Amino acid sequence: MLPAEMVLEFDASVRRIDDGRVLVGGSPIRLLRLTESGARTIARWTAGEPVGSSVGGRRLARRLLDGGLAHPRSAPSVASVASDRRAGEVTVVIPVFGTPDGLARTLAALAADATAAAVAVVVVDDGSGPADAAAIAEAGVAAGARVVRLEVNSGPGAARNRGLDEVTTAFVAFVDSQVEPSTGWLSTLLPHFDDPAVAAVAPRVVVPEAGAPRAAGIGGAGGADVAGAGGPCGDVLARFERDRSPLDLGPDPARVASRTRVAYVPTTTLVGRVDALTDVGVFDDRVRFGEDVDLVWRLVEAGWTVRYEPAVSVGHPPRPDMGAWLRQRFDYGQSAAVLAERHPGALAPLSISMWSASAWGLAVAGFPLTGVAVAAVAAAQLPRRLSGLERPWAEGLRLAGGGTWAAWRPLSSAVTRTWWPVGLGAALVSRRARRAVLAAALVPPLVDWWQGDRQLDPLRYTALRLLDDLAYGAGVWAGCARYGTIEPLVPDLHSWPGHTRAVESG
Repeated sequence: MLPAEMVLEFDASVRRIDDGRVLVGGSPIRLLRLTESGARTIARWTAGEPVGSSVGGRRLARRLLDGGLAHPRSAPSVASVASDRRAGEVTVVIPVFGTPDGLARTLAALAADATAAAVAVVVVDDGSGPADAAAIAEAGVAAGARVVRLEVNSGPGAARNRGLDEVTTAFVAFVDSQVEPSTGWLSTLLPHFDDPAVAAVAPRVVVPEAGAPRAAGIGGAGGADVAGAGGPCGDVLARFERDRSPLDLGPDPARVASRTRVAYVPTTTLVGRVDALTDVGVFDDRVRFGEDVDLVWRLVEAGWTVRYEPAVSVGHPPRPDMGAWLRQRFDYGQSAAVLAERHPGALAPLSISMWSASAWGLAVAGFPLTGVAVAAVAAAQLPRRLSGLERPWAEGLRLAGGGTWAAWRPLSSAVTRTWWPVGLGAALVSRRARRAVLAAALVPPLVDWWQGDRQLDPLRYTALRLLDDLAYGAGVWAGCARYGTIEPLVPDLHSWPGHTRAVESG
């Protein structure tokens, strides 16, 4: 059962319709019809009241949390940091390979935080060379950490597992070398474990601003500015990643699960229950990339909850040069084949309805009016599944029309990211395909640039966005060839709107 004192924060996607008796939102989107009592309870929670001790209320709250319609509100005061009852139950594990300066910055950031300074720290040297190994050992000992060493570089998963062998506390915090947590990070993440269903929680990972003081906001004490560490190229990459880092999952909290808005969290920083991690087999040390996504999905498949908490953030620098940056994207792409093999159906390059795909496909093929007709037919079917709403046609048109219109973005992303070899081949032989591919390559980056921080000019932003997509897509195809699978290339074109009722009762 959820703790009675938990306060809920409703997801930004949630709308209350029919005088508050129906909730629309979540990820994937759903419609939840409430009893009169449930509607009154939701109104109280919206006003900031805690969940309370009612069994029915707690069950409703659990349903909202599991559906992504609501999230725990976690905002403890800084004054409570030192007194957090779980501070002594956490061990920080830091895997490191050949970056003693980055380790020193991470240790300094931990020491600058009242809660993190009180926890035990284990540093795992993942087979660094002699000079780096000596510097790592010196930095770890100076910070009061326990230092263990793998003689052969075995990858981050193996290093984290070795560190976990040294943990005797109930919770472990995996923190990568070079990461600099902000003040109060543990005091914000640990309250999530008041919910006994939560196995792990991750903060937001951001690229620090150039010139930002390490001790305040993002980062710890000391160290040079990250943004300029790689020279002009490193500065451009840092500014690009402040808008579009694969580690930054955005400003909104989420329940983490495949096929949802936040499908994974990286273990750049991750706090977890040791017993839950060991129950599902911790990290698979045979996997060099994607081992963190694999662990998160195994936890969810085992019935645990994993949460993303952006109320706290940690700083992490991007790769220092273009070659290392592109290699990282390629490696991320390669992991898709392993993940698809281990978690069938958990990922796809594109997940939209067959109706939306058909409508856009017809429009691109030169039959826009037919595409509009297909979208209209789909929209006309949905109200039948919304029986019981006061205005099923209005809500059906809003959901169906909005879904079809919004499908342009994932379609464009699939064309330039995972399917770009196919798109390129089509563009070479067809003028119409060439126009479609060009639009897919340019429109989304320019829209995102306009809506983002605009730290780069649109030309460089678009160029880096395309390089990002091309490197990732090349990795996906290479992984498919290596593991003999095509699953990461196959879209999920589900049959929405289907034939069953779409309104759930709760």
